[in-house]
Amino acid sequence: MFTVRRYSSSDQEAVEYLHVAAIQQTGAYLGRGPWDDDVYAIEETYLKNGGEFLIGEEDGLFVAMGALKRTDAQRAEIKRMRVVPAYQGRGYGQRILDELEARARILGYQILHLDTSTLQIAAQRLYEKNGFHEVGRDAYRQHGPDSDHMLEVILYEKQLI
Repeated sequence: MFTVRRYSSSDQEAVEYLHVAAIQQTGAYLGRGPWDDDVYAIEETYLKNGGEFLIGEEDGLFVAMGALKRTDAQRAEIKRMRVVPAYQGRGYGQRILDELEARARILGYQILHLDTSTLQIAAQRLYEKNGFHEVGRDAYRQHGPDSDHMLEVILYEKQLI
């Protein structure tokens, strides 16, 4: 049975692992950098700042997560939508997204926004099926001693009102 609950500090290690594992599977992992500092400061970034961080469990096993981050009084960003690769395709991402959208409405947000890489086709389909529309493109660049990586992302928005 799949259940959704709020993040607790005892989930931190599992969140970090799922964050990296799910992104690596798509080929979109750029390594640790400022773009993922929020994963290592969940309470400050999300829970104490008008947002939410949800954990999805199947029979007590951590298999999914997703977050809602306050951007301003009217806007919030969907972040860190991840499902363990072996559990993808079961609707768990949809359940997390539904819960985050419901929470956004309760908190009074009028617009949700997010980004996902051009490599994450399943994520694009999920967001588009749920009423998000593309509003632009951007790119993230990681400079390293051995390589230089660039990742193109699609920017999405959805009106809640």
